[in-house]
Amino acid sequence: MKELSLFDKSLLNLLQGNIPVCSRPFAEMGKILGTDEKTVISRLNELKAAGYLRRIGTFFDSGKMGYCGSLVALEVSPQEIENVAKVINAFPGATHNYEREGKYNLWFTLLTPDTETESKILAKIKSLPGVKDMLRLKANKKYKVNVQFKLR
Repeated sequence: MKELSLFDKSLLNLLQGNIPVCSRPFAEMGKILGTDEKTVISRLNELKAAGYLRRIGTFFDSGKMGYCGSLVALEVSPQEIENVAKVINAFPGATHNYEREGKYNLWFTLLTPDTETESKILAKIKSLPGVKDMLRLKANKKYKVNVQFKLR
């Protein structure tokens, strides 16, 4: 995909914070954008395949729902970092998985329904080939940043 069209930009702007809460949100988005549900879904699939979208989902207050959240830093052998990242990405509660420079070179966040589940997942990750060390960083205070990119 070369350059985003005006329609794509409008769709992505709408998607970032104005998804209608209803039984057929993509049909409603289509009405807002002057098209139909099929076109919206098709474009979203194409934008995802081209790497413009990672996921479509909602944000919720995980703490109020009883979930446990941790920021996890791993020291991983460089030759194993891609494999470790793929395993982490397979866990439903793993988000924001990214490579960094320094000793702890792979960081991710993990949300789980309870501490037992979190401990089991982290034990599996720690036992992966190439994982040398792990830091589990619990939040003391939550700061919510709402980042939206207005495409023009």
